[in-house]
Amino acid sequence: MDAGSVSATSASKTRSRCPLQEQLLQRRNSKDNLDRFIPNRSAMDFDYAHYMLTESRKGKENPAASSPSREAYQKRLAETFNMNRPRILAFKNKPPTPVEAIPGEFLSTVQQTTKPVKPRRHIPQTSERTLDAPDIMDDYYLNLLDWGSCNVLAIALGHTVYLWDASEGTTSELVTIDEENGPVTSVKWAPDGRHISIGLNNSEVQLWDSTANRMLRVLKGGHSSRVGALDWNNHILTTGGMDGQIINNDVRMRAHIVETYRGHHQEVCGLKWSASGQQLASGGNDNLLHIWDRSLASANAPTQWLHRLEDHTAAVKALAWCPFQGNLLASGGGGGDRCIKFWNTHTGACLNSVDTGSQVCALLWNKNERELLSSHGFTQNQLTLWKYPSMVKVAELTGHTSRVLFMAQSPDGCTVASAAGDETLRFWNVFGAPEVAKPAPKATTQPFAHVNRIR
Repeated sequence: MDAGSVSATSASKTRSRCPLQEQLLQRRNSKDNLDRFIPNRSAMDFDYAHYMLTESRKGKENPAASSPSREAYQKRLAETFNMNRPRILAFKNKPPTPVEAIPGEFLSTVQQTTKPVKPRRHIPQTSERTLDAPDIMDDYYLNLLDWGSCNVLAIALGHTVYLWDASEGTTSELVTIDEENGPVTSVKWAPDGRHISIGLNNSEVQLWDSTANRMLRVLKGGHSSRVGALDWNNHILTTGGMDGQIINNDVRMRAHIVETYRGHHQEVCGLKWSASGQQLASGGNDNLLHIWDRSLASANAPTQWLHRLEDHTAAVKALAWCPFQGNLLASGGGGGDRCIKFWNTHTGACLNSVDTGSQVCALLWNKNERELLSSHGFTQNQLTLWKYPSMVKVAELTGHTSRVLFMAQSPDGCTVASAAGDETLRFWNVFGAPEVAKPAPKATTQPFAHVNRIR
């Protein structure tokens, strides 16, 4: 047998043993857009395939050799092979039914039950309104700005206290102090938003009814020098003076002095009661921060402080109690310190300290988000919004050309007013839009006027 016949025979054997191979090759090489099929040799039974091919061919070539018993045997044998053998060119296991990663019904249910993602709040980088505030005192230790619960802003300019009604956009003069008793060194609204306390340079404190525009009484005899810090705790008006004393005054009583706190050696420039009314934070020009407990107050003797905190290295004026954690206090130091510190007022522990790089003049918490706003002096005279507790800067608001000494927050918690030594009062929409729509301004107001004068 020559080589040609051998190769022909070999080719025929190949075609007889794998009759589908040529078809698979043709399908693989065809340009039809068909899915590929990759055979699995372990799933093939070549012996059965060879038997079926050769026996069927023998039966056709020699039909006389077959008999009824032989045919029955072959049929039985074929049935046995069909039951037990694996299929040729077949998957061993049936491919799994494709399953959606997230079922459509479940996805729609999740979309209905999941709260929509709150969009990131836009923080305007410029003030929405600027008012001219001439003669405001450029004094770090005073507190000359406050926003009452009736949406009226009080600001002391020199010897005069002005009231700006934020709802109406109108300005009125409350009182002008004479030269020998002035200037005004502090202002603070009572919780009712109607009565206001005014601290004076002559150590006195006046109480006014802003609605009737009349003075109710004068508190005397408590301090020996100017009163630069005020805060209310219900009917108790707490005053802090340059003499280092802190006095609780019950404004309902003729003998108004009910407690005295002594612990500062220099001027008291920061006073803040906690929301519960149980703890008072005081900061002074002696770099000290004190926490006083109302339950320890004594009418017969000076009250002992609960905590005496000496971590700041400059005057402590900026104080802010956290609205969502009652025992958390933020304090800011002056130019020699530049730090914002956070305190657990139950234990007196300092939780964190952040160097802001400039004098901290005032602090305000966002009532709706875990954020803190600080105002600064040299060198950028900016307002900085911080994310708490990471203390990552969210925004920096610039516009003032002198240190931003005073800040006050609107009753709805959204707008912040800042007053600086540059004799301007700016309003910032830093804490977002109010949930309740503001009433429409009257025709006489100018809501889009960029610069107005308070006087």
